[in-house]
Formats: sequence, structure tokens, C-alpha cells
Amino acid sequence: MAEKENQVTAPDEQLSYEQARAELASVVERLETGGSSLEESLALWERGERLADICQRWLDGARERLDAARQSRDTGQAS
Repeated sequence: MAEKENQVTAPDEQLSYEQARAELASVVERLETGGSSLEESLALWERGERLADICQRWLDGARERLDAARQSRDTGQAS
């Protein structure tokens, strides 16, 4: 199991959305399967929270880019 925990080599801030989402799905699966000690489960939960935050930042950034593109398009049409 230790190799699953270490499969991401990039620092968290360098994870792509897809990498963070895939690791988060793995963490959730491991938590749902059970069988981990309380300490390991807590560590998985904390990792999942960090990964969820990374995913949310990516989604927020994508939303901002879409909003900016729409605003730019709308401003260009109004002229």
C-alpha cells in the first residue's frame, strides 16, 4: 500500500486537475474499502481534503477564464 501513497511525485501545487482528481478517486476508494487503521484513515482523509482543494482551485480558475472570455466576447459584440 505504501506505493499507492507515494505514486504522485510532483509537489501538490504542480498537480494537474486530472492528476489530483485521479488521486482523490483512489483515496476515496481506499477509504470506502475500509480495513485501514484509524491513523491511516485520518491521513487518507486529510490527503483527500488537500486534493479536493486543488481540484476546486482548478475549477475556479477555469470558471474565471470562461467568465472573462464571455465578458470579452460580449464587450466586443456591443461595440
